[in-house]
Amino acid sequence: MRYIDVILPLAIRDCYTYSVPDDLSLPQPGARVVVPLMKKEVRGVVLRAHTEPIEAALSDKIRPIAAVIDEAPMVTASQLALWQWMSSYYMCTLGEVMAAALPGGLDKRLIAPPKRRRNLLQPYTGPIEPEHPLTAAQQKSADEIETFHASGKSIVLLHGVTSSGKTEVYIHLIQEQLRQGRNVLYLVPEIALTTQLTSRLQRIFGDRLLVYHSRFSDAEREQRYQQITRHQSQNTPYVVLGARSAVFLPLQDVGLVIVDEEHDPSYKQEEPAPRYHARAAAIMLAQEQGAKVLLGTATPSIESYALAQKGVYGLVNLHERYAGLQLPDIRLIDLRRQYDRKEMYGHFSDPLVDRIRLCLADRKQVILFQNRRGYAPQLQCVACGQIPRCVQCDVPMTVHRQAREMRCHYCGYHMPMPALCPQCGGEMRVQGFGTERIEEEIQTLFPEARVLRMDLDTTRNKNAYQDIINAFARHECDILVGTQMVTKGLHFDDVQLVAVLNADPILNMPDFRAYERAYQMLEQVAGRAGRKGQQGEVMIQTFDPQNTILDMVRRHDYTALYEQQIAERQHFHYPPFYRVIRLQMRDHNGVRVHRVAGELQRYLTRIFGTRVSGVVTPAVERVQAYTIRELTLRIESTANIAEAKRRLREAIDYIFSISSNKNTKIIVDVDPQ
Repeated sequence: MRYIDVILPLAIRDCYTYSVPDDLSLPQPGARVVVPLMKKEVRGVVLRAHTEPIEAALSDKIRPIAAVIDEAPMVTASQLALWQWMSSYYMCTLGEVMAAALPGGLDKRLIAPPKRRRNLLQPYTGPIEPEHPLTAAQQKSADEIETFHASGKSIVLLHGVTSSGKTEVYIHLIQEQLRQGRNVLYLVPEIALTTQLTSRLQRIFGDRLLVYHSRFSDAEREQRYQQITRHQSQNTPYVVLGARSAVFLPLQDVGLVIVDEEHDPSYKQEEPAPRYHARAAAIMLAQEQGAKVLLGTATPSIESYALAQKGVYGLVNLHERYAGLQLPDIRLIDLRRQYDRKEMYGHFSDPLVDRIRLCLADRKQVILFQNRRGYAPQLQCVACGQIPRCVQCDVPMTVHRQAREMRCHYCGYHMPMPALCPQCGGEMRVQGFGTERIEEEIQTLFPEARVLRMDLDTTRNKNAYQDIINAFARHECDILVGTQMVTKGLHFDDVQLVAVLNADPILNMPDFRAYERAYQMLEQVAGRAGRKGQQGEVMIQTFDPQNTILDMVRRHDYTALYEQQIAERQHFHYPPFYRVIRLQMRDHNGVRVHRVAGELQRYLTRIFGTRVSGVVTPAVERVQAYTIRELTLRIESTANIAEAKRRLREAIDYIFSISSNKNTKIIVDVDPQ
């Protein structure tokens, strides 16, 4: 008999074994098949084929497959290797990885005769332009990168300040790979960045540029997936530009993997599993194919910079801005003093209003950054203090005034905005502010200004990113209001002023990465100011102008941040000295989840001792009607992490072996961000 082990797109630990009838060809690893599962038929991917004899008692239970979808493998050997690594490292199932990796259209489609279909992804057809010549500083960086790669350092960190021209360095390195006939994977953290980069790279690479991200429909993702497969069969080298999901494409013969803005937390998938980090996955993909890796950023992650300092990664510095442009001048505005002097216009200080007015008079553009969408974080009754909260989550409902409703940003539940307090009938007032409220206030202060807003609410439509970015680039808008979307690598020639409306929430997040994230976010948003030979201005409003992190941002002093953070990380047992695994228990029954968390904590303590935290109630205790408890496991980076995960898996299996615990979900997040 011929047997195959099949990955099914389900959260099941093991593959299922099926037999292959004599009238069907033996599918190769990576081919899709249709198999019976209970009373249904499902589609899976072949992991391996074998002919070893199976015990008679077991062979009677093995069912035959129903159909073979692919004659040639749809999933490459290197993809399967990446799936297996991801399943092992992130403690999830192969089925969960498969569900994330394959576009929905590929999973649903059975055997099709070839059809002529409308090309959903038109090739890029404009004239090809030569790349710009590198400056002396850029050329030096490119040479150093190639020297590191040639000497055996396969991973290089390019620490280049904002506006130093890292993209031009990337382009020259990409051209060299294409000349050698090898492919390039170019990752960016946000879809918004693919929007602006696409037109720039199209002019250089033409139809050799392929774009891929999660905003594509299933049909578009399927077509791009198959387009990549065709390119490889034609031996045509190409560049894939994409967000984190691009690591799952059927790439072969990759010569270079670029991870731009490598520090960015958007590279980490939070929900659902696999909870992978695209930077780590990209490095594994490169190792599998013998490719080189280039990590680029103005604000390196502490972990990456530590590896570069140790010599594990090559380190190249590009600290000269393009065309001699100076780093922006950063000014801290003390909000406490401004409120005391009654020099505030809504949420705008007097100095900020003056600078915006001067920019508009000079026909320059302004970016206003507020890292919270919606009109206001909450409504509150002035009489009884009642705050409307989500019926499913332990959070206040966010006000969205233009839609005249309140929304939960955790589960999506929404309700009409109450005119009066439902508890006592008192007056309801907004508390705090988001991007929608800033947009309203700026239009009141400067009615002549053209204002656009870029946040999750205004970019739900497929082409919304591109429309907003293009309008701002064409100077059809004077002021852009946005969340962290506006901080990441976007380039606009006429932006003179960038303002952070309130830096304090960013600084005060309850997380060991809070200061690192705050520095990165503020430094990145500051980098949007000042182009075309003019020094930009950045104004940061805060109630804590003496904060050491804000002083580091003001001085653009990443080294000081790194030295402070690396000392704290070592003292408190955090990365890069320890690996962190977060365990989250979820249950509709609050009493049960607390009991299960306690049982798991006691079991793990017997194995790992003080490396296990106590049971913690998170800041948001209830999400989507699930009550949540958390544990954190910290393992020394020098320890055998695979063995630690094996022991952890045994502990979780033991907890689930108790029948009263089976309704509790245990979510494992390796290297949480």
